[in-house]
Amino acid sequence: MPVKIRSAVLADVPALLTIDRESVSAAHWTNEQYEQRVSEASVLVAEEEGEEENDVCGFVCTRVVADQWEIENIVVAETKRRRGVADALLQDVLSGARDHAATSVWLEVRESNDPARRLYEKYSFRESGRRRGYYQNPLEDAVLYELQLSRPQVTIKSSC
Repeated sequence: MPVKIRSAVLADVPALLTIDRESVSAAHWTNEQYEQRVSEASVLVAEEEGEEENDVCGFVCTRVVADQWEIENIVVAETKRRRGVADALLQDVLSGARDHAATSVWLEVRESNDPARRLYEKYSFRESGRRRGYYQNPLEDAVLYELQLSRPQVTIKSSC
């Protein structure tokens, strides 16, 4: 499914909340938390190409700390899953991280979220740790993943 990725605007927050609430594995943030993230320009949304404007089918929230990027939440509408939306969102985040000279991208995911774990592993994320009993309802571990990004090689030419 071809999608268009763009920065979220405040008018997208109701759609973010709807998608968030229908997903068991989402972060389940409040309206205010999503408004804050959107105001900080840390949310990207996916829209199905050819659909009407503001028809959000997925989103990703990121946070940047120095040269490290964190994926805080990536969610796709239940009816749009397994169609490449999460792939497109993740590719856009990784491209942005590389463009901004990030050294790593990291995230955490429910241990039972096999589709998400396969997606991250497909992009060479590696398990880097666990937080035992981190998630509630049901109680389960958070699996930590990290992707090390290559820094551009700098060649210094000698004039000697």
